[in-house]
Parts: sequence; structure tokens; C-alpha cells
Amino acid sequence: MSASSSPAPKATGRTVKRVAILFAGGPAPAANAVISTCAASFLSKGVEVVGVLNGYSHLVEFAPDHPMQEGRDYVLLTAKKLRRTRNTRGIMIGTARTNPGKDVSAPEHIQDSKRVALLRTVHEALSSLGVDALVSIGGDDTLKTANKFRLFQESLPADAKRISVVHVPKTIDNDYRGIDFTFGYFTAVETLAEEIRNLIADGEATRGYFIAECMGRSAGWLAYGAAIASEASLVMSVEDMVGDLMTEETVTDPKTGVSTVRKIMNMDAFISDIVDLMLAREKVGKEHGVVVLAEGLASFLPSAYLEGAKFDEHGHLSLGATNMARLVNNLVEKAYQARTGKKRRITPVQLGYESRCALPVAFDVMLGSQLGVGAMRALVEHQYDGVMISTAGQLDLHFVPFDSLIDPQTLVTVVRFINPGSDFQKLARLLEASQNS
Repeated sequence: MSASSSPAPKATGRTVKRVAILFAGGPAPAANAVISTCAASFLSKGVEVVGVLNGYSHLVEFAPDHPMQEGRDYVLLTAKKLRRTRNTRGIMIGTARTNPGKDVSAPEHIQDSKRVALLRTVHEALSSLGVDALVSIGGDDTLKTANKFRLFQESLPADAKRISVVHVPKTIDNDYRGIDFTFGYFTAVETLAEEIRNLIADGEATRGYFIAECMGRSAGWLAYGAAIASEASLVMSVEDMVGDLMTEETVTDPKTGVSTVRKIMNMDAFISDIVDLMLAREKVGKEHGVVVLAEGLASFLPSAYLEGAKFDEHGHLSLGATNMARLVNNLVEKAYQARTGKKRRITPVQLGYESRCALPVAFDVMLGSQLGVGAMRALVEHQYDGVMISTAGQLDLHFVPFDSLIDPQTLVTVVRFINPGSDFQKLARLLEASQNS
């Protein structure tokens, strides 16, 4: 659902005199543009601003004998602290992946006191700070947490304190529904594209190839963007896993004995496509190149390649630890030698972390700043609760209700993939064809 087509949110009538700003999940360029501009806009309306440090990690530790402590758990964001911070790297209030909603995965869980214990602690911690609203900044998992926090409060007695919550979408992966582009995406694309340009020059000098694994947990936006901007030889993501590139395997749970059918990559076909590319380039005198793979492809690896895999607090496969680039690299080397009888220098590279705190480009600063202002307008001017801040067109603000972004039964956010056959995908394929011939 687009920002402009979502249903209009309803006003709560709540007045905001003190607001908390929280950042959770992985870093993204222009994070400080969001935080700084958001805080400054609240201050301009006479609203006090509390910067919660390190995501939810301190909030979940709150207890009567362990109260929130200024400097350790939070800071007061003043005009002096915000001076010249919009264009800086990093996250001025820090971040963490602590998930207070991890035990809630269905609407009925909201009524379970044990499952909502951490959400209750967060509510008590924020209440102790005297805040009337929370600005949540983060990825799809943080959006899920913000929604669960809203649902938890709806289950409280009528006279209980209500803390309005709005969410600012953050991810360099750009896989959010309800917004065209997320802040930090273009900076991350440019940073990774420059790395790939360097690899292309290295490959040309040494007659070698690189398998570059790009961040992008679920969708291929980051890999595609970096490949298009850098003139990479090929880009492959989860959106490309169709037809002969996919197959199935039966997996049996050792604990329950229950068998399920799982869709996986056809590794032989996938590796063969990369070797085909290399041989096609050799025919036109090009003995080098860079193949860009979205790290989300690792979720389609056959089980044999995922033994001992690690998972994070949100249940996601640890893609970085899987090191798909090295795995694919080794398979391509063997397949190439088997088909040609000769060796080719191929090197695996993982790209992504270097882009998360890069100095933001102007567009991301502008976008992040507008989203920060949007959070203030949603809470102070419109008195909304449970909306995501979005932009479209000429950075026009839109407020998208959580209910239109999250599955009501599973409480899971819906990933936005690159549309198959879209003009964006066609652009990548057109540019690949033109430079591989």
C-alpha cells in the first residue's frame, strides 16, 4: 500500500508536553538528521525532548530499584546539544537490537501478562520519565515493536496513562511498505557502488572476478542500486529466484519429526548462470568482472549449507555469519574449472557495514529531516497515535496507520520487494546487457 492510498488516521486529542526519541536496529546514514531535526522541531513547539540511549536496552532494565538515570539511560536533547548535528555520522543516541515484543506474535498474546512483561516495563520506564509520546526510529522489526507497544496500551484500564507512538521508517535496505525511499538508502548505495567500482578496476588489472555480497536482508533494493550505479557485471537477488533457479527440499524437524517442504535455490543452475556470464564476457575480450549478490539469497540456501547457522533476537538468520559470498565463490571456481579446464582468479567480498554510518548525501539529509519534522507534526499538530511517517512526491508528508502495514494475525510487517518486471528491474538488466556485450 502506498502512503497516499492508506486510510486516514484518527486524532487522539492527547497533548504532548514531553516526548522521547528512540533509535533501534542497525545504523543508517542520516540518522542524526532525523533525530536532530525531530528534536529541534519539538523544541520549537515548547515540547521537552528526551533522547533514549541505545534503543530499548535500558528501558527493559527499568525497575523500582533501578530507575532511569540521566546520562546512563537517557539524555535531554537541548538546542545546544543539537547544534550542527544534522550532517554528522553515526547515531547521537546510540542503538541496540533489544526486542521487548519478542514474546508477542499474535493478538491474543497481548492479554498474557507474561508475554507482555517487557512491554509493560517499557511503559513503566517511559512513564517514569514523564513523556507523553514516543518517536520510534528503526526498521521493520522496530515498527513491529512500536505496534505491539500501542496494542499493549490499548489493553490497559481506561484510566491508565497512554503514551502515543509514531514511527519513522529506517533501513538502508529500502524494503518498507508505505514509503518510496527510506533515509540512508542513497548514501548506502553510493558508498557500496564506490567499493564495487574499485573492485572492477582491480579485476580489470588482474584479470579476476569478485563475488560481492551486499546487505539487503529480504529484498534486492540495495544490491540492485549499487550494481546499477557501479556498472557491475551482474546482480542477483531474491526477486530473481524464479523458474529453473528454484527447487524444493523436504526438511524434518529432529525434535518433532514433522516434515515440511521448503523452497530453495537450485545451486547448480545458479552457479551455472554465473559461469555462463564469465564465458560470455571472455568472448568479447573481458576477463574480469563483479557479480553482486543480495545477502537475502542466503535464506534460500539448501539446508546442507546452513548447518550451525546463527539467528538474532528477532528470529532472523545471521546473514553476515553465513558468508554466502565465500560459498558461492568456491562453487563458481570449481564449476568454471570443470567447464574450461583452467582456473580463474575469483575473490569473495562482503559489503555493507562500511555504508551504514557513511557521511550522508544531501538527499538523505533532506529526507531524514522531513521525516523528523513529520514525527512532530503527527504528534503535536495532528495528535495521532500508531502512524508511520512517510513522504512522497516533493517530500510531501503522509501518515500511514500501523494497521495498514502489519499483518493483524501475525503482527509481522510486510516486506516490499522489487516488483518482477518493473522498470527498475529492467533498468538493471538493460545496463548489464549493454556492458557485457
